[in-house]
Amino acid sequence: MRLGIAQTEPVFGEWRRNLDDAFELMERDSADLWVLPEFFASGYQFVDAREVSRLAEPVPSGPTTQALVAFCRDHDCVAVGGLPEAAPSGLYNAAVLVGPEGYIASYRKIHLFGMETLFFLPGDRPFSTCDVGEACVGIMICFDHLFPEAARSLALLGADVIVHPANLVLPGVAQRTMEVRALENGVFAATANRVGSEARNGRELRYTGQSQIVGPDGDVLVRLSEDRPEIAVVEIDISRARDKAITSRNGKLADRRPHLYTLDPAA
Repeated sequence: MRLGIAQTEPVFGEWRRNLDDAFELMERDSADLWVLPEFFASGYQFVDAREVSRLAEPVPSGPTTQALVAFCRDHDCVAVGGLPEAAPSGLYNAAVLVGPEGYIASYRKIHLFGMETLFFLPGDRPFSTCDVGEACVGIMICFDHLFPEAARSLALLGADVIVHPANLVLPGVAQRTMEVRALENGVFAATANRVGSEARNGRELRYTGQSQIVGPDGDVLVRLSEDRPEIAVVEIDISRARDKAITSRNGKLADRRPHLYTLDPAA
């Protein structure tokens, strides 16, 4: 399958412009599965809860989800991208997975980062996976990368590809951890980060780019620049993610001993 990452440079609050810019990039090549950044249409650095409420959308009826569906229908592909979700229970940092037939699934970020903790609720649903054609896909968002339980949960649920929308501001950290997550779980991992900066309310965030696709052996198949909007598409062999063997006697998941991993607080 052809796995693509889109590295964009959204302008805060410029929803239509950001969507058009992302789709123009993606139209330069074809992919079976596209991964877009966290908050790729809204921008990231909110300054207050009212601003979040103004830009958050219901899922799946909101405009970003429906625009992604339209793109997938026109280009016969599947796509995942991040957005602020407005739900009856509150506001979430979310990502949606859609295809030519419409909405497939969504994920609400479990591990919130920095100022997100002021505006969003932590995800209230367990990790899950979805079959999209030839591959089983699992979603995590940005700071989830630092928690090995996130990628391991998706691997145990059968994920061949972990898609990772992100707005990374710590240079090189997630790139290294996602190499390890791919290696330790034997999966493909596609991180779509953004570039540029946002200076709002006296605080500037600079985004680090270097979106990447990593193979099941931890090998970086492609890594983009630190500062340019661009895309990359890689042909991947899904069977590599289903071979978990380390040696003829060892497997990355089969050798787990979870009954010994729980810490005993009385010990």
